[in-house]
Amino acid sequence: MNIGVIRETKNPPDKRVPFTPLQCAALQKKYPELNIIVEPSPNRCYSDDEYRSAGVTLSNDLSECEIMIGVKEVDIPELVEGKSYLFFSHTAKEQPYNRELLQEIVWKNITLIDYEYLTRRDKSRVVAFGRWAGIVGAYNGLRAYGLRNKTFELKPAWQLSDLDALKETLKQIKLGKSRIVLTGGGRVAGGAVEILKEAGVREVDPSQYLNSTFEEAVYCRLDPWHYTSRKDGGEFDFPHFMEFPGEYKNSFLPYANRSDLFIACHFWDPDSPKFLNAVDMRSDAFPIKVIADISCDINGPIPSTIKPSTIADPIYGYNPVTQNETEDPFDKDAITVMAVDNLPGELPRNASEDFGNALIAYVIPSLLGDDSEGIVERATIVKEGKLTELFGYLDGYLGG
Repeated sequence: MNIGVIRETKNPPDKRVPFTPLQCAALQKKYPELNIIVEPSPNRCYSDDEYRSAGVTLSNDLSECEIMIGVKEVDIPELVEGKSYLFFSHTAKEQPYNRELLQEIVWKNITLIDYEYLTRRDKSRVVAFGRWAGIVGAYNGLRAYGLRNKTFELKPAWQLSDLDALKETLKQIKLGKSRIVLTGGGRVAGGAVEILKEAGVREVDPSQYLNSTFEEAVYCRLDPWHYTSRKDGGEFDFPHFMEFPGEYKNSFLPYANRSDLFIACHFWDPDSPKFLNAVDMRSDAFPIKVIADISCDINGPIPSTIKPSTIADPIYGYNPVTQNETEDPFDKDAITVMAVDNLPGELPRNASEDFGNALIAYVIPSLLGDDSEGIVERATIVKEGKLTELFGYLDGYLGG
């Protein structure tokens, strides 16, 4: 089998890679029948020369490759008819901005395997950049907080060489008696907690957070049973919440009203309650002035997330009265927002190595023929130009 590692074509360019040079070399040694060809690119976090030095073939001609592997969405003109692709397509939730991409995939008889749906039988994901989104997002949130309050300045994460350098940078920050609320309990939240601990912020439980004062910086992490409750007054039941999110109401405001910084790491279902509304955020009693929305649901559960920001320009201001962006992200009447939607791209070498290890452990064996666990099958949105049974609901999104 020939696998092509394609160059990233989405703008702005993403520096991450599915496999590092050493991982490519190790794969070809482990599977002699496997040949990896890397398409040259000036934008990767690993240079073309690093791949050559590892003994990996580079070529602009990937026509012999049965499988094309990238990271982000492929630019439509670059799609090759009849091939199989692995990348984050952002189509399975009927995202309007990628409808044309999925139409072209169907039109060209392509097989699309989406990383987001590579799961075990228990639905847990086998590959993800979540931890790195949490790490960089929490760091960016602290950076925005320091700039807003003029208490410390951190370098942008993308200017740091790796995670060790990022952690070293955190030693300079001063958070005083700041109170930080964090929502979520998965990989993303785990990465954010890693950074808060590195910054010397102490964790307290939700009850303490609501009812106590502290002489140091603290954070509390909230699960769904903290920030929502049943409308009928019944006891919270997580499986019920996942199946019937519309039967729950928001319980987040008491925590928000005791916080200076909000780091959002949760998964949000459009049918579940919103965390905040515009009226909440307009109140003179609302203390939060910085929100790091790592989840980045545009026009979703947090009104201030009105657009994604970028690695180059990660911070913007939101006026809760006009509900529009402000010219100055640190305007005294504004809430400062960090909502970068490709955060792992700021530490691309670390993130790529983790991601590649997961692909090698769980996905490559399935691609090479042993998909007895159904990992690849469950993640296949389109097979040879036709929607698979699991994703048949996308027929209307495609246009019939």
